[in-house]
Amino acid sequence: MRVLVVGALGQLGTELCKIYADAEVHQADLDSPQHRLDIRDAAETLRTIAHHFKPNLVFNCAAAHNLPECEEHPERAFAVNALGARNLAVACREAGARLVHISTDYVFGNGATRAYVETDLPAPLNVYAASKLAGEHLIAAELPNYIIVRTAAMYGPAECRAKGGRNFVTLMLHLAASQPEVKVVTDEITTPTYTVPLARQLRLLAEKAAPGLYHGTCAGECSWYEFAEAIFAETGLAVNLQKTTAAEFQSPVKRPHYSVLENQRARQSGLDIMPHWRDALREYLKTLQ
Repeated sequence: MRVLVVGALGQLGTELCKIYADAEVHQADLDSPQHRLDIRDAAETLRTIAHHFKPNLVFNCAAAHNLPECEEHPERAFAVNALGARNLAVACREAGARLVHISTDYVFGNGATRAYVETDLPAPLNVYAASKLAGEHLIAAELPNYIIVRTAAMYGPAECRAKGGRNFVTLMLHLAASQPEVKVVTDEITTPTYTVPLARQLRLLAEKAAPGLYHGTCAGECSWYEFAEAIFAETGLAVNLQKTTAAEFQSPVKRPHYSVLENQRARQSGLDIMPHWRDALREYLKTLQ
């Protein structure tokens, strides 16, 4: 099997390359030492995928996901997250490849009282979310053989390049060691998702699932405050952890207060292998020891 991972140097792309160590895997990224690829360039994307690599599977982990930058430069966000996704879909159609595209829980807005399933109506609140939803639609319009997987709140061993290298877990540990108190919001509910089991889930869906839209997160839900509380409890740290709200942070970006996803379609297909978020956190923390 020939596999191409686009966005291979990011948190999730790094894990996918490891998961496919038994296959012929190629890495592509904007600054990859192996293969440079800018998915905003339609001609380059078509040439690279349909005429050079000719892969069986393409994973798209590339995204413009720095939320404030997306708000300031919406044209850049849509160039990567929407048009870039379309360029990949067109190239995969030409190559006869399956495209596995990573999307986000942020396509949903406020007002939910239960976890969102794949058939729920999206209502994006910010530019990033709108651009990712546009990418989903453009892929579906261009390519029959696609898997779109919405995930949430990723963290893992590889650096998060859009956030200065730290994920939420390592940021909390850094703040605990350097600040007298740590404030975390209680009114944003999600599901922290560890990239290692997520990569395993993505491979399973890529190779076994019928085309279409899936949710892929760890099980359960928590606020960011509860996630921080669990991090400190699991590491045995005594931290002055304080509750706050999203309004107090005065972020310029609107975020959903509740964006928990249910992996309904994967579960109904017998393909949901994601662990509970607390169990996944324990596994990740072992890698930091």
